[in-house]
Amino acid sequence: MIVDTPRLWLRPVLPDDADNFVSLDSDPLVMRYVSDGDPTPRAQIVDWTIPRARAEYAAHGTGIWTLILKPSLEFAGWVALRRPRHGGQRRELELSYRLPREVWGQGLATEAARAMLAAAFAGVPPERVFAGAAPDNVASLRVLRKIGMRITPALTDESAGGDIEFEILRHHWLMRSGGGYAPERHHGRHRLPDALPGA
Repeated sequence: MIVDTPRLWLRPVLPDDADNFVSLDSDPLVMRYVSDGDPTPRAQIVDWTIPRARAEYAAHGTGIWTLILKPSLEFAGWVALRRPRHGGQRRELELSYRLPREVWGQGLATEAARAMLAAAFAGVPPERVFAGAAPDNVASLRVLRKIGMRITPALTDESAGGDIEFEILRHHWLMRSGGGYAPERHHGRHRLPDALPGA
C-alpha cells in the first residue's frame, strides 16, 4: 500500500532504503532523543530493522513507510505504524517517525503521522494508536498534539525521566476527523510516478 498525501508519497520500506536510513541515523541531532546522539550501526538497519519491518508488513500490513518528498522524489525520513513489542491483548499500534534535519519545521512529520492514523483506523482498525516522546522533545510533542493524540491518562503521573506516552482511541479519531482526512491509498504501481524510488 502506498499512501499519497499533499506533499509526500509513503511506501513500505525496501532494502534499498538502507543507505538513507544509515545517513539519517548518523546525525546526532536526529538521534538526540533516540540514543543520546549515537548512530545506529549499519548492520542493525540492514539485518534487523528493515527485514523486521518488511516481515511485519507482509504478515499484518503494518511496519515502516519511507517518506518520498514531492516533487523532488528525495528521501524525507520514515513513519512507522507497528504492532507493539509488549504484545498485549488490546488491539493497538505504535506510531513513530524520524525525519532528516533538512526538512524539520515544515509540517511533514504531522502530515505523515496524520496519514498513518487515517490508514490505521481504516479497514479492521485497532482500538487505539499510541506514541512516546521525551518530555523535552518539544517538536515531537507538538506533532502528537496536532494529530489529536493526548497523554495516556493512566500514565500522567509517571516520572518525567522517561518518555511521555500519548494515545488516540478509534472513536476519538472518528469524532475528531468526522471521517476526516483520508489520504489516497494506492495498491498498484500504475498510479504512481514512474520515477518514484523503489515503487
